[in-house]
Amino acid sequence: MATLHFLANPARFRRFSQRVLPALSAVTALALAVGLYLALVQSPPDYQQGETVRIMFVHVPSAWLAMAGYALLAALGAALLVWRHPLAALMARAAAPVGAVFAAVCLLTGALWGRPMWGTYWVWDARLTSMLLLFFLYLGHIALSRAYDDPERGDRAAAILALVGAINLPVIKFSVDWWNTLHQPASVMKLGGPSIHPAILTPLLVMALALLLLYVTLVLLRTETEIDRRRLDAAELAA
Repeated sequence: MATLHFLANPARFRRFSQRVLPALSAVTALALAVGLYLALVQSPPDYQQGETVRIMFVHVPSAWLAMAGYALLAALGAALLVWRHPLAALMARAAAPVGAVFAAVCLLTGALWGRPMWGTYWVWDARLTSMLLLFFLYLGHIALSRAYDDPERGDRAAAILALVGAINLPVIKFSVDWWNTLHQPASVMKLGGPSIHPAILTPLLVMALALLLLYVTLVLLRTETEIDRRRLDAAELAA
């Protein structure tokens, strides 16, 4: 908690980010290279889905990160509204477009995967519909945060939307259990342990780690940019 309080200051956070980003970027590039090699070269084709199963190695981690990214937006929204965390609004502005991209990648790869598996690119499946709603919530957050001349008003409005929209996260997660959908039940995060063969599970987890590192790298970079932009706006206003 003391570390989080220390990094609440945008200037200190920026110095911390600049120190860790070079090493983080290198580790991210290495993890992506290893993950793509395992996913595209080492992993075997599925006995039912054939080579199309490789879409899963991008689709599933993108879905996880789109959901985790929105949970981060909700946490940052709470930090802004309750504790007036000085960095929360800037990081939320930085994280929302990154999360929106992962949600879009999830929807696009899901459509490409669904065409050979289900015979169609899109159905109004409960999980597909709730994931599409998540994408629109991201867009709404981005639009609201930039909709006011006063940045603080926009940040507060976006924070409220993030907290309300978090209700959609358990709907996405448990939609396959609550309704009859085309998606299969959870096969990785389940009480009895993963039910996927290790030859598929290993590259999936490596790709998930690589994309998580990519997410963190992009959010740190964009947060630095938001800090600089806010400083520039303040200097122009003072002048």
